[in-house]
Amino acid sequence: MLGKPVKLTFDGAHGAKLAARLDMPTGPVKAYALFAHCFTCTKDLSAARKIAEALTLQGIGVLRFDFTGLGGSSGDFASTNFTSNLDDLERAADFLRDEFEAPKLLIGHSLGGAAVLAVADRVPEATAIATIGAPADVDHVTHNFAAHLDDIKNNGEAEVSLGGRSFVIKRQFVDDLANHDLARAVGQMRKALLVLHAPMDQTVGIENAAKIFDAAKHPKSFVSLDDADHLLRDPANAEYAASVIAAWAGRYIPADKAVENDIGNGVVVRETGQGKFQAMVMAGRHRMLADEPENVGGFDSGPSPYEFLSAALGSCTVMTVRMYADHKNIPLEAVRVEILHDKIHADDCAECAEEHTQKGGKIDRFERKITFVGDLDDATRAKLLEIADKCPVHRTLEAKSLIVTREERA
Repeated sequence: MLGKPVKLTFDGAHGAKLAARLDMPTGPVKAYALFAHCFTCTKDLSAARKIAEALTLQGIGVLRFDFTGLGGSSGDFASTNFTSNLDDLERAADFLRDEFEAPKLLIGHSLGGAAVLAVADRVPEATAIATIGAPADVDHVTHNFAAHLDDIKNNGEAEVSLGGRSFVIKRQFVDDLANHDLARAVGQMRKALLVLHAPMDQTVGIENAAKIFDAAKHPKSFVSLDDADHLLRDPANAEYAASVIAAWAGRYIPADKAVENDIGNGVVVRETGQGKFQAMVMAGRHRMLADEPENVGGFDSGPSPYEFLSAALGSCTVMTVRMYADHKNIPLEAVRVEILHDKIHADDCAECAEEHTQKGGKIDRFERKITFVGDLDDATRAKLLEIADKCPVHRTLEAKSLIVTREERA
């Protein structure tokens, strides 16, 4: 249930220790995905985190790593090239295969997208490939340092500034790009392909998406990222891309494993390791995120614990009222419940029983507003309100519950 350590290292193809992060879902893992980041980026790019988050909610473990010489990985970036990136990517797939399970989904952003297209046939277990803002020709990456190409050619290398950081680009890097025919690799690929691209991408033009899409065989899909920039800096665009990839991947990753947790009707909650508070909840076969608002240090990526508690009360109320109305043939068309939670001083609680006010201090107050839709008389509405108070969660919250805590060693 706890999964493997979040931070990992494995041996790259050329001797470097590559830093990686494995994002795991709570409960059984349906499949694994491998994510390749953009040129000179790292595994910790916001878009990569969002994509991993969305996929883990679908029961997919996601390995994202830093290529040689970048981020937390060792090695000399200046000595790398596109070929060495492909070798690192293949080594990452080998690591997953040896330690967990081979990846069924490959995802790449920008040059990382070109890399997953080029390496796809070297990972036979992969059934689906997704690219974000990928170039159709790996030589496109030289546009990032076009002003230095003559220096690189004449002097063998040049120091260039990319994204506000300095990198040394050697001639061997540029020469190596000419050895890769990406269109040919895409045409020979026999895997499902999803191409995501922003029409206004100023780094890798939208025409690249068209070339990749035209070269690929079916099944293939294209999704426009509309007003997104190349790095998906706007969280809304990153979340959209993540949700699309997660939904699309489910069609091409066979659900050949049970997804229910292994404690029966219990609920499992585990930290995701992303942010201070984010946790993944698994109830039966359902996975969801719990978090805190941004103003207290969370990502606001899911309901807070008290919002889950309010949701339990509200949903239980709706179900209880519906069961009673149907059983009694009451013409109740719809029921809506609004729950407001607050902590108030017991002395200020006019509705509280004496036993609460005698204790002093603060108490939890849940205000439940119920709307009944239908041709109902006053007596029927009063009875439905009475039935709402019989909701099991309502009774649990008002009763004295017993919570037994014990440590279960991992």
